[in-house]
Amino acid sequence: MIDSALNSAPLIWLLLDDRAGNRSQCLGVADALALPCEAKELEYSWIGKLPNNLLGASFLGVSSASKRNLSPPWPDLVIAAGRRTAPVARRIKRLSKGKTRLVQIMWPGQQGTREFDLIAVPEHDKIDNNHNIINILGSPHNVNYKNFSSLRAEWMPGFLNFPAPRIALIVGGSTKSRTFTESMADELAHLASAMANSEGGSLLVSTSRRTGKAADRLIAAISAPAKIFRWEDGGPNPYPAFLACADAVVVTGDSMSMCSEACSGDGPVYIYAPDALITAKHKRLHDTLYQHGYARPLDGNYADWQHPPLNSANDVAIAINKILHQQSTNA
Repeated sequence: MIDSALNSAPLIWLLLDDRAGNRSQCLGVADALALPCEAKELEYSWIGKLPNNLLGASFLGVSSASKRNLSPPWPDLVIAAGRRTAPVARRIKRLSKGKTRLVQIMWPGQQGTREFDLIAVPEHDKIDNNHNIINILGSPHNVNYKNFSSLRAEWMPGFLNFPAPRIALIVGGSTKSRTFTESMADELAHLASAMANSEGGSLLVSTSRRTGKAADRLIAAISAPAKIFRWEDGGPNPYPAFLACADAVVVTGDSMSMCSEACSGDGPVYIYAPDALITAKHKRLHDTLYQHGYARPLDGNYADWQHPPLNSANDVAIAINKILHQQSTNA
């Protein structure tokens, strides 16, 4: 993805915070861009919870250690994701006297939008394209379809005792506004098991930190052959390998990033999305994925179908290359 017209590699910072989805989006774009990037870890203080219209363009919301790590030489480009990174990115641009270009993934709020050179927002957010805004399908991520062959070579020998079709069951959990209940865990286990058993297949199960105590209920309710990774158990996380080795994927609909990552392959994807678990924004994403043929609602029935691998990180990287090329031409 490197633009051969660039005279030299630009200095690029990634603003990485404590939210896994935000990190995955930044790292996915960096991977697609294929240019050297420097990670800047952000820790937030309690002030970081304040609205962006109060924080303005400032480092007020981050810890003292994070502030010390944000110092000259200022980068040519900043890539960030999520609302809380936006004031930090805007402050860097001002300190660089406008030299630094800003790429923001997800809507940063109305405050200071003109300071961003590119804002990549999901299509389901219903924000119109503008001179510095592009719409993307789903969330960018760092689950790279190009790596699936090597992941299969490494991990598939350990899965051969589990019959095909192998269905990855990717489980998120509770969010700030919704609870993943034990009854949901029962229902999900029943539907996924029914799907695997109907085809003589098996499940590759991955729970997450947010699954909480419902993980025990889910695992106990599974009635199909299953390879299980529990978040609490630690050790190497087989999540990317499950996606690479699976013939189909079942994913809970509580995470934009997980739903997008589930579509990173080319096999069937089924989303478990009871009304009590998802928000209206999640539903808009699911409906968009259904409409474009990337996923279907989970109902316990298995069908073998295909779709193109999905990763909007590539679209963002193409747009960034245009910015860098323009910056190089104007230098």
